[in-house]
Amino acid sequence: MAKLVLYLPKLGLCFTLLGLYMDGIAESTVSSNPSGIDFIRASCRATLYPALCVQCLSSYANTIQQSQRQLAQAALSVSLARAQSTSAFVSRIAKTTGLNPRVYQAVQDCIDNMAYSVDQLNQSVQELGYMGRGNGQDFMWHASNVQTWVSAALTDENTCVNGFADNAMDGNVKAAIKSRVISVAQVTSNALALVNRFATRHRAGAAHNIP
Repeated sequence: MAKLVLYLPKLGLCFTLLGLYMDGIAESTVSSNPSGIDFIRASCRATLYPALCVQCLSSYANTIQQSQRQLAQAALSVSLARAQSTSAFVSRIAKTTGLNPRVYQAVQDCIDNMAYSVDQLNQSVQELGYMGRGNGQDFMWHASNVQTWVSAALTDENTCVNGFADNAMDGNVKAAIKSRVISVAQVTSNALALVNRFATRHRAGAAHNIP
């Protein structure tokens, strides 16, 4: 059974995690694995934001190698880390004095939406770990849970963005929050696509032991 590795934020655009997971400790390092990077690039073509996908995940090619499971795990964990960071950012904005009532309400709603998103992504990261332990209906049950939660997280992120659609709102606050949340939504969208790819390929290729 392949080890699953979780990822958390680091400095820069994307995020990494040194994590204890299941049966060992694995460390992601800057990759010198050309075949792994090629695998990531090919897989990221299934996403809506392939350049962002490659940029976030190519550093972990040594860990991901040719594993659809590890790729999905990394993508989900990057999304979770971004959601957590953005949730904290929006909470700080809420403490700004002088917000007009419309902006204040939108910020409060966004805080709730991002909290839901973080919770759902956290559950998804954990549930994906269970997917590695089962086959058949058990695997697909876990996969369905992950897909449902990631989809819900993406909906919550988009709901936050939509809350700032009013043109009368303060431009600086609106722009700052929308920029951060849209970035999270793009990464979450990519993660969902890679989870779907993993589930589909596992179902189609289980007899061939696709990782």
